[in-house]
Amino acid sequence: MEYFANFTSATVAKIGYERSNASLEVEFHNGTVYQYFDVPEQIWEAFKASSSKGQFLNDIIKGQFRYSRV
Repeated sequence: MEYFANFTSATVAKIGYERSNASLEVEFHNGTVYQYFDVPEQIWEAFKASSSKGQFLNDIIKGQFRYSRV
């Protein structure tokens, strides 16, 4: 899994992506971790580049992809 944590966010602590199965992992500052499934790599790249991780998560990822709390 490739992790990315070189950003500042009020809610999101770390994000990660596993290319082999297109899964996205989001860790929040409170320690909660969610995994989103079948996320295209271009969404991962856009997520990393977004200026607001929380806003991107709410607008682009939540409600669009299956997920599970880890």
